[in-house]
Amino acid sequence: MSLQRILAALTLAMATTLAAAQTTPDALIKQVSTEVIDTIKADKALQSGDVSKIITLVDTKVMPHVNFQRMTASAVGRNWRTATPEQQKRLQDEFKTLLVRTYAGALTQVKDQTVQLKPMRAAAEDTEVVVRTEVKGKGEPIQLDYRLEKADAGWKIYDVNVLGVWLVEQYRNQFTQDINAGGIDGLIGKLAERNKTKS
Repeated sequence: MSLQRILAALTLAMATTLAAAQTTPDALIKQVSTEVIDTIKADKALQSGDVSKIITLVDTKVMPHVNFQRMTASAVGRNWRTATPEQQKRLQDEFKTLLVRTYAGALTQVKDQTVQLKPMRAAAEDTEVVVRTEVKGKGEPIQLDYRLEKADAGWKIYDVNVLGVWLVEQYRNQFTQDINAGGIDGLIGKLAERNKTKS
């Protein structure tokens, strides 16, 4: 590869990173949601519920915009600090698998939906915001809100609210019970078990 091509590729990568960093949080949510929905509408395998393809879609389009360590740490709660680095990694891996599969299941229902942003109340200097959206299609609109934080690489999602329930809070209650019953390793085991039954 010539030096010119390497420089061109580096410039493009830097421009893309810079564009992501400068994107407003509501524009990011709109862009990611629209890309995911449009991809599903254009792909028959995704529409028919091909879970492995949907998982790949979620992994490539959604997960790069998620602060997954913060999401997992918040869901595990105060017990996160006592977990070893290896346990933290295993928790993140199992929790990610669980969430991606849950999200994939919801995406198999996508047919004619569109995402509409609600007006955002935030100051320019805010480093944490909530972006509220409605997914509209046949039937009642679905409320879907996102908590985002400003990071060096741009805005990252760290919690999602579906129909009035914040995901991290919901899992924290369940995870606390599992940890009380069997410690951190007990929680990891429960998550691994649930992920096996969903495969």
